[in-house]
Amino acid sequence: MPGAVERLSDALDCPLPEAPSNPTDIVAFLDECGSPSTMASAGGRYFGFVTGGALPATLAANYLAGAWDQNCFSFVSSPAIACFEEAALRWIKEALGLPKSAEGALVTGATMANFTCLAAARNKVLKDYEWDVDRQGLFGAPDLTIVLGEEAHVSLFKVLSLLGLGRDRVITVPVDDQGRMRPGGLPSVNGPTIVCIQAGNVNSGAFDPAQQIIEWARNAGTWVHVDGAFGIWALASSKDAHLADGVVDADSWATDAHKWLNVPYDSGVALVRDRNALAQAMSITGSYLMATDHRDAMNFTPDSSRRARAVEIWAALKSLGRSGLADLVNRNCRQAQSLANGLRQEGVEILNDVVLNQVVVAFGDDDKTSRVISTIQDSGVVWCGGTKWRGRIAMRISVSSWATTDEDVERSLSAILEAHLQN
Repeated sequence: MPGAVERLSDALDCPLPEAPSNPTDIVAFLDECGSPSTMASAGGRYFGFVTGGALPATLAANYLAGAWDQNCFSFVSSPAIACFEEAALRWIKEALGLPKSAEGALVTGATMANFTCLAAARNKVLKDYEWDVDRQGLFGAPDLTIVLGEEAHVSLFKVLSLLGLGRDRVITVPVDDQGRMRPGGLPSVNGPTIVCIQAGNVNSGAFDPAQQIIEWARNAGTWVHVDGAFGIWALASSKDAHLADGVVDADSWATDAHKWLNVPYDSGVALVRDRNALAQAMSITGSYLMATDHRDAMNFTPDSSRRARAVEIWAALKSLGRSGLADLVNRNCRQAQSLANGLRQEGVEILNDVVLNQVVVAFGDDDKTSRVISTIQDSGVVWCGGTKWRGRIAMRISVSSWATTDEDVERSLSAILEAHLQN
């Protein structure tokens, strides 16, 4: 790939053309020069960054939605997409067992889903203390307490910054050796408060103890938000739903569709129990943006002009059905266990309890682990990413693609062990 990247970079290092170019030549260039420099992230042996592939039906839906070229900010701007969006959000709630009355927004990914949910949370908890963020902003607002686990995902801190709540003005709760919040470490709080819990630690896959945390939150009168980028899909599993016990009792939930639901990028989902809280945080008004009797997405999302993500999400859920979605989650979790067991049998250290689709691996000291990761990534057989967890350099295996077969698992295991022996 390095040579291909250099060729692409050199080919792109040219001035803007003076005249139009032939569309056929453009597509040929994209394929000939661009394709060799892409990652095979849609394949069955890509285990980096909790990346799903694109189910065949979703890829076709993506092509059709692109050809439709709909701007789906309102019912008037695209009645078809508005209908697909309502159906897709309804099916997501059914698949995960979330409240039917919850309102949703289809956004770019879990970062923006967290932003959307926490904007609704911020405004609602401050309004409960007679402060209207929509009208008054945050200048002079009551202090708002944010409670996070020590291993909260880094994107949450970005979101807090974007929301004007600050990266450092948080209370962090100690975690156990799998990254789960310790309920005994929850603070005493007064005033407006939001607590964020994880459904699926980004390294270990472990879940914060939602039932205990939500019980504490209810007694304290706080909003509970769930960062469930990939792990919340365990709720669709007949085998692993217990890992997320209590999650459905939260106030808001953020997830990615381009992870375990296996739709094309970019696709995130924000769901908020209190429909009015989401609407009041996100609504838009204007002289030409006339209100209608239909659900207008622009009143529930941070953006206005937006692509038709709903078509792909609907196609994924229609393609899989309830049983197919459960089978996908179950199969990936079984495959992660198979990889962990195969590595462990050969003396490779597994650093986490493999409870979901995540395997954290060390091959000795940090230097050797780094060398093995580089060898694996250069092999072209399998791709796994590096991470730093609990003070150690490690390799993270994330199994979340519909395309991963048991044969892929065997080939990947052989390639990883070969890299281990080479170093």
